Parts: sequence; C-alpha cells; structure tokens
Amino acid sequence: MKQKDKVMQKSKKFKILAAGDLHGDASLANKLAETAKKENVDLVILTGDLTFIEQSTRGILSPFVKAKKKVLIIPGNHETIATADFLTQIYPDVKNIHGYSVKFGDIGIFGAGGANIGPFSRMKESELYRLLLKGFYDIKDSKVKIMVTHVHPSNSLIERFTSFFKGSYGVERAIKKLSPDIALCSHVHEASGIEEKIGITKVISVGRMGKIIEI
Repeated sequence: MKQKDKVMQKSKKFKILAAGDLHGDASLANKLAETAKKENVDLVILTGDLTFIEQSTRGILSPFVKAKKKVLIIPGNHETIATADFLTQIYPDVKNIHGYSVKFGDIGIFGAGGANIGPFSRMKESELYRLLLKGFYDIKDSKVKIMVTHVHPSNSLIERFTSFFKGSYGVERAIKKLSPDIALCSHVHEASGIEEKIGITKVISVGRMGKIIEI
C-alpha cells in the first residue's frame, strides 16, 4: 500500500446522519435517505417519534434500508417500545438501542428512548438514567462515546425553546455521570440544530431535517 493511501485511510471520518421527530412523514424519510446516500454516511440514527401516536409506520425505515444504510433507532413518546422492536424484526439492518449499545470500531453508541411526557413510552427519570447506565456499560472503553435519547436534558439551552416540554433530569444526570463525547436528542422541534456543551459533552438537538456528524 502506498504511503498516500495510508494517510487517506487514517484521515477517513465516520459519518452519521442523525434525525428525529419524523412523525410518520414518509416523504421526509425519503429526503433523509437521499441525504444519507449523497453524503455517503456510515450510519443513520433516528432519535424517536418515528410515528404520530403509533400510526403511519409505512415508509419510515424502508428508504434507509433501500439505500443500504445501517440504522439505529429508539422510541420517542409517540410510539411504544414494542413498536420500535417490531420495526427491527421487519428490517434486519435496523437496531433498537433502547437500553442497549453498539460498537463501530472505536465508536460506542448507547441510548434510551421515551420521554417524561407524552402518550406512549412515558419514562420515569430514574428508569431513563438506569437504562442509559446499562447501555453505557458495554461501550465504556470505547474511544468515542455517543449517547442517544429522545428527550433533551434538563437545565439545557434546548429546554429554553419550549415552555411545555421539560427537559429530563435523568438524561442530564447521565451526561454528567458518564461524560459521553456527544449526546443526540430531538423532541423539541423549535430547538432543531441547536448545539451546546454540558461539561465535556456536546449536546445536539438533531431535528427533523437531520444533522451530519463526522467523527
């Protein structure tokens, strides 16, 4: 292998397309899948609220599967954990990381879905915190650690964009305890694209239109 090729291999970044709050919008899923193809991302992460009150699951994940992209999901507060699990049974390349984790080389990704408000997958703060700790355990030695939730942390800039959706103390507590490099969330549509720091953790509200993250 030539020295130039070695340098190029070392400099290649792992690319993630993260988005949330699709709420059953199949046309948006198609647009995001096109972005995933165009940007040649290695992974798609969907941060919950795939459906609108447990309806409209058709066409939400299939565009990403057709684009041959690996997909990680968590439930939001508009679908049950069972629905998220059911979707992973239909699509083998899709994994629900609610309370679990995955590794991609030196990158470890863990998550917990649901929220502290909403019609489905309503979670107690203590349960959210426990699930995040559980998922973190298997990736704790990864060089880069990414935490995925639907709900945003309490006492955050994201929380200031809404008077209705309170942030999660369990998520805030997990960020401060575990210090992931990146924390991805959605839930507050008005805060789409907002980035902030909590300790060493970069918190990103990925939004409906998605965010490309390079590692």
